[in-house]
Amino acid sequence: MDTMNATIRPAFDEQTGLNSLDLPMRPEETRVVVAMSGGVDSSVVAGLLARQGYDVVGITLQLYDHGEAVRRKGACCAGQDIHDARRVAEALGIPHYVLDYEDRFRAAVMDEFADSYLAGETPIPCVRCNQRVKFVDLLDMARDLGARALATGHYIASGPAGGEEGARAMFRAVDEERDQSYFLFTTTREQLDFLRFPLGGLTKAETRALAEDLGLEIADKPDSQDICFVPDGRYATVIERLRPGAARPGDVVHVDGTTLGRHDGVLNYTVGQRRGLGVATGEPLYVTKLDAETATVYVGPKEALIAGRIALREVNWLGDGPLPAGTLDIWVKVRSTRPPVPAVLRAEDGRVVVELVDGETGVAPGQACVFYDAAEPGSRVLGGGWIHHVENVLDNMSGLGVLEGRAHIGDGAGSRPDS
Repeated sequence: MDTMNATIRPAFDEQTGLNSLDLPMRPEETRVVVAMSGGVDSSVVAGLLARQGYDVVGITLQLYDHGEAVRRKGACCAGQDIHDARRVAEALGIPHYVLDYEDRFRAAVMDEFADSYLAGETPIPCVRCNQRVKFVDLLDMARDLGARALATGHYIASGPAGGEEGARAMFRAVDEERDQSYFLFTTTREQLDFLRFPLGGLTKAETRALAEDLGLEIADKPDSQDICFVPDGRYATVIERLRPGAARPGDVVHVDGTTLGRHDGVLNYTVGQRRGLGVATGEPLYVTKLDAETATVYVGPKEALIAGRIALREVNWLGDGPLPAGTLDIWVKVRSTRPPVPAVLRAEDGRVVVELVDGETGVAPGQACVFYDAAEPGSRVLGGGWIHHVENVLDNMSGLGVLEGRAHIGDGAGSRPDS
């Protein structure tokens, strides 16, 4: 473990007077709440902080009554995970609480997920869960318990911003394959001051090795892969259950205007989809756009998927100062599994537009566009926004000008979101 200890800060630095969480207190004087999901990552965070002498309290949120998901290893937040979190807390000798947030989760996350899908968008419920539940209610609970910080097992880093006195900034994890910055772009500056991410400097292999060193039984537990309330990956089935009878049949239309066939509802399609279109023309076709208002699924060749400009809403700026007016060269991620690409950010008259220098495929409304100051691991997260409208490079359809999409610009300080 000697090589690994080099990636973990000492519990207390006598020279700076700061502990490993950047707080001016010794670990034994510092209460920290750890969001324990029952997985390896959050369990290691709890174990590391307990080993360093912090007053650790573990909290697990019960977000969804899974039924069959309890028996599926790939689903997150399932009943087995709560059991595992409880066992880890017992092994570490720390108090552990399970909070029932099912009603709030349904109202703040699941209902919007269904409505967004029916509107032809491709939502990301895990981002909304962090934004509206975990980093709001859980953070408030941590403060009520007298904690000085809320620590999570996310692969992302935070530290002094440098440009603003006392402010903290968010940075990509050193492990590019594990980096979770895409899912945390809505984190506000106020929340960043209270949140801590101890795994930002570790690889997944190092985290698992630490789990073994800490004697945790879940060291080999598989990672979560599915959305907790979609354990089988069938989004349409979940949406039909949440919004019975909401699906409307409509036309499948080629981008050249030719009607190719019919479909049973836009909720059965997603931008970039190739298989299961139900039409054949002798050429590979992809879903290029979904128009829920007219119940139209647009399809076309792969080059019709290339997005050139994106209009954003609910922009959260985490750079220094307010979001700069005019243009700014940045790097962006428009899909969680893709590397950052060069882009130009334009903010004018209450509108925020991102121009993709080289274009990107499979970009859809409802997804996130996250900003960075560089492409490399460890680069600073400058914020991001929800994709409101996409203008494809070859898109000649009328009435879809991306610059008409209005966007709400947030200053990063963030008020409590509506839910």
